[in-house]
Amino acid sequence: MMDVSPVSSPVSLLPLDLLRGELRARGLDGFVVPRADEHQGEYVPAAAKRLAWLTGFTGSAGTAVVLPDCAAVFSDGRYTLQMRDEVDTARFETRHITDDPPAAWLRARAKPGQRIGYDPWLHVPEDVKRLDEAARAAGAMLVACENNPLDAAWRDRPPPPGAPAEVYPVEFSGRVSLDKRREVAASLERDGADAAVLTLPDSIAWLLNIRGRDLPATPVVLSFAVVHRDARVEWFVDAAKVDGAVRAHLGDGVTVRPRDEFRIALCALAAVKAAVRVDGASIPAAVVDLLKTAGARIVPAPDPCLLPKACKNAVELDGFRRAHRRDAAAMARFLAWYDAHAEGMNEKQVANALLDFRKEQDLFVCPSFPTIAGAGPNGAVVHYHVRAATARTLEAGQLFLLDSGAHYRDGTTDITRTLPVGEVAEPLRHHFTRVLQGHIDLACAVFPAGTTGTQLDSLARRPLWAEGLDYDHGTGHGVGAFLSVHEGPQRISKLPNAVALKPGMVLSNEPGYYKAGAYGIRIENLLAVRAEEGGERPMLGFEILTLVPIDRRLIVTELLTLEQREWIDAYHARVAEVISPLLDAETAIWLAAAAAPL
Repeated sequence: MMDVSPVSSPVSLLPLDLLRGELRARGLDGFVVPRADEHQGEYVPAAAKRLAWLTGFTGSAGTAVVLPDCAAVFSDGRYTLQMRDEVDTARFETRHITDDPPAAWLRARAKPGQRIGYDPWLHVPEDVKRLDEAARAAGAMLVACENNPLDAAWRDRPPPPGAPAEVYPVEFSGRVSLDKRREVAASLERDGADAAVLTLPDSIAWLLNIRGRDLPATPVVLSFAVVHRDARVEWFVDAAKVDGAVRAHLGDGVTVRPRDEFRIALCALAAVKAAVRVDGASIPAAVVDLLKTAGARIVPAPDPCLLPKACKNAVELDGFRRAHRRDAAAMARFLAWYDAHAEGMNEKQVANALLDFRKEQDLFVCPSFPTIAGAGPNGAVVHYHVRAATARTLEAGQLFLLDSGAHYRDGTTDITRTLPVGEVAEPLRHHFTRVLQGHIDLACAVFPAGTTGTQLDSLARRPLWAEGLDYDHGTGHGVGAFLSVHEGPQRISKLPNAVALKPGMVLSNEPGYYKAGAYGIRIENLLAVRAEEGGERPMLGFEILTLVPIDRRLIVTELLTLEQREWIDAYHARVAEVISPLLDAETAIWLAAAAAPL
């Protein structure tokens, strides 16, 4: 597309007006704005928060479609209420991305002859295919933009992150990078591929045993890499981020190249007709288009780092256990403080108090995601992020949903506890207990090797389904080792997933229930998949990593089965045994009461 100068606009114009002006100058009638950067991660740097700049929506998943006379924002059920609160609905329609996806909306509203732009670095190929089919069905045309028009309209766009890369030592990683590179190279040889393109920063961090600070809650370096069949790696990264210590750690098998040479390297692969492995679920469409156009042979397959990264080694699992013990000590101190002080404080004050307790723990680095701290109605907003402008005061009779986590150098935590503010009415306790029953039933699961998370998901939902209730999010996500708190390829969800659970995988167990405008309930522990002994065939189960009391005041004991009640008592006994030695005397007394038998 021809490069044109941005249209000058008064600073008083809103982002939507500025974007439409830029589109007109480029001969475009519309534009698709995903909540994504070139790496397709859940979290993006400030410079890539295009959807938030345009619409005000700050959720971690979503898309906007802009046409000359209408616009819409799409996200999933986690963010239905958040979209309502953050988006100007006079300017943007809000739509459930599953029930009314962007492609269907575009098909219904685009007009013949219109040119709809998109940035091919921000979409995976399947997304582009759906949008292109929708545009064609409406008689319109989908147009790849070489330069993103929204970036030109966004005058005060922040600069890209520039934090330095850091070595992640083998005492935490458990394996040297060369071993990992050889494992990936062997998988390429089996697939008949000459190289693999990596665009997921956590895959690159795992492979090279490096970490970074380019994102506020995920310790990665935003970069690209190409892994060759001989285990060589080309790493495309801002050279200013890579100091002598990191270069020495990488060794001769890793070549550090400027990030803007990534396209050159792709063309070089294509020039020799290389067979290049790409993961269609995460690769930018621009990469696939470039490789195909230049003559490479595409080998579609999952990112070769995903599965080995997900199956934690013994050192990583020990790190998880240590991190969870320290985190549990911080949580116990916080919960004792909460019982004495929280009523009358606001959500942000309480969330800040928890962060202060965590900061006192050894090897603490940062939160593993923005804390979700929702009192009363805010708890029903599944991924509500507390801000000063929306922080509610904790009032007697409410439920307070607190979903938080931390990155420690040796492991990552993610825990949700639903807490009472004073005395809570029985209907809320009833729903809490139903959620708890599903949580327990999943935690107790023993299942044959080869079982997927999709096959286990209904265990967590059954007590809610029995009363005509459900929740509109997955039950469990993978968790990285001092990496992304949301990690694939495994998950526990109603959505189909063919990836079998394997020993060493770490997942969350977090069923919930949400009553819009009233309260939210979620109970979350992290689990590690482990082998179980004694069956006729290989069986797996779960080790519970999280060691924090579940609030006994919210449990309707009569609803529990004998086995569920025994599970709670055994879990609390283990919490008390492991965590009490790490606590001061006053907190230990609190914990003894919080973890007492039902």
